[in-house]
Amino acid sequence: MTGRVSGKVAFITGAARGQGRSHALTLAEEGADIIAVDVCRDYETTAYPMATEEELAETGRLVEKLGRTVVTAVADVRDATRLREVLADAVSTLGRLDIVCANAGMCTLQTWDEVTPEIWRETLDTNLVGVWNTLTAAVPHLIASGGGSMIATSSTAGIKGLPFLSPYVASKHGVVGIVKSLANELAKHHIRVNTVHPTGVPTTMLEGMGGLDALINQDPELGPLFLNAYPVETVEPMDISKAVLYLASEEARYVTGTQLSVDAGLVVR
Repeated sequence: MTGRVSGKVAFITGAARGQGRSHALTLAEEGADIIAVDVCRDYETTAYPMATEEELAETGRLVEKLGRTVVTAVADVRDATRLREVLADAVSTLGRLDIVCANAGMCTLQTWDEVTPEIWRETLDTNLVGVWNTLTAAVPHLIASGGGSMIATSSTAGIKGLPFLSPYVASKHGVVGIVKSLANELAKHHIRVNTVHPTGVPTTMLEGMGGLDALINQDPELGPLFLNAYPVETVEPMDISKAVLYLASEEARYVTGTQLSVDAGLVVR
């Protein structure tokens, strides 16, 4: 049976676990070969551990179990040179590039006056500059393939001014700006560029931050800003992966410059 992205190659950052691994497996199940990268080292500013090389290798094994070819590499999205080199080598191995998931990201939780220069810089460098590095590294390869689809992971915090997340909110709003601009510039190359906007997803990042209840208790009027309209607290990684699959597939062949929320109604409240 032909999958929805059969014969295509997908490049995914932050692929060692969580949403990135889910995207890799979903696209592989639908026929894509995978280029999977992750930073595989801890950050000083995050309250949770980053992914490991073992987790990245496990993503590779799971893709191979689905009968697809996979290239894995340790790469920091903040390092544009390394990212371009890894991608060029992988495309040389797999022969083409069609889909890009700029998924790597990090988050910290604190009041505005607890945001240090290090937190601000690390968050923006990863979530905003890292997305720019990922997308721009991929563009020449997509042009060579005759077009493709680029999907950047933003957040409900890329649409809504969620409190206690100022650097994250700034970075995820910025991702929308990058995508809208590139959607205009790259349309002539048949390259579509879109964002997905998850509400909370039970990954290591979300589960490892902690402290939100205590912050809300200090300012209860802000609590409702975090409530989904739909009666669930979080959505699953697969829910986001299905949106990514849609945007990557020919079903979305004329969808570009859009913000697709998979948020259980958070941003409409």
